[in-house]
Amino acid sequence: MSKQLPWYKQFWPWFLIVLPMCAVVASITTLKIALDNSDSLVAEEYYKEGKGINMDLRKIKYAQQIGMKFLVKVSDQELQITQQGGPEYRAALNVQFYHPTLEDKDFSINATADANYVYRIPLSAAIAGPWEVRIEGFDGKWRIQQRIDIKDDVEYWLN
Repeated sequence: MSKQLPWYKQFWPWFLIVLPMCAVVASITTLKIALDNSDSLVAEEYYKEGKGINMDLRKIKYAQQIGMKFLVKVSDQELQITQQGGPEYRAALNVQFYHPTLEDKDFSINATADANYVYRIPLSAAIAGPWEVRIEGFDGKWRIQQRIDIKDDVEYWLN
């Protein structure tokens, strides 16, 4: 008769121990991933934020009602913005450019008009591709917001 090996030298006990251990390790790993990448909670001030969105929409509708239109000319060194419709507006403009995927490319500037009523914005680097453009009056009563795909030396109408 053959001599029986101790349990720790046999295959089946280790096989039965390893299977549940894999499940425990996978569970702990999943828990760590869930804790590190948790979803953000609903904002506590969701009502105020919703009212803010409605306020933004009112500004856009107001700009459409009064007929505000701007022409944006893009070159490598600067942006030129001229008003083409609506009541004459000569105060500063809050101009914001948002890139859809690269947040570090976003920029915002308060632009003032020169003697010819052209708002000039110097660029440190040429911009191209899709951008969300937002032009808002300095008083905050109206806003024009539009997505444009910028190409070399092209004019864009914002209304």
